[in-house]
Amino acid sequence: MAIKIFVTATNTGIGKTHTTLLLMETAKKRGLLPAAFKPIETGVEDTPLDGTKLLKCTKKLNPNSTDLTLEDIVPIRYPLPAAPYVAKGKESISVDYLKDKMNEVEKVCDILFIEGAGGVLVPIEDNLFMADLPKIFDAKTLLVSPSRLGSINDTLLSIEALRNKEVEPVVAVNLFEEADTFEKITRPYYLQSRLEHYLLPKQADDLLIRLLKA
Repeated sequence: MAIKIFVTATNTGIGKTHTTLLLMETAKKRGLLPAAFKPIETGVEDTPLDGTKLLKCTKKLNPNSTDLTLEDIVPIRYPLPAAPYVAKGKESISVDYLKDKMNEVEKVCDILFIEGAGGVLVPIEDNLFMADLPKIFDAKTLLVSPSRLGSINDTLLSIEALRNKEVEPVVAVNLFEEADTFEKITRPYYLQSRLEHYLLPKQADDLLIRLLKA
């Protein structure tokens, strides 16, 4: 059984794919064979952009993954750039199907990074949200937060939403937006409130170790 890590975020455009690729490289350096799985990708007109990056990285780092295809990495794709609940139209999304597809990818790796879509409360079906997937997939959870002003509110709301699902996340801050002011504007609260967090990319190795111990 591979170690499974569900990568979610406070919203869309926060850097889930960027973080997943970084952690895959970090895992490889630690002697693990990584793979990636993105259950659902929306906004796919032709080729899934995120899925393509994840497949390319998986094949580069994991010699067991040569037979994997985009259909394995991203089994469900929709052209509309919206939440899966909206993008799917009248179709239904089967959790059992997603679990079966994940299990196939899991067979070729030591550690599997499962990337969600959008933020933690993005709807998939009635009463099924991204925040439900960590327990469904039996995965540890990484919450990626931005470094910009306003991210404290988004981070705390996302943590609360996950805890309401009985999911305890590990928090990482992707230093890309307003990174030059993060230490002065945002981080003081995290430090004073003793909110455990890791800064990316510089603490990627520490983050991976923490996730492995979670």
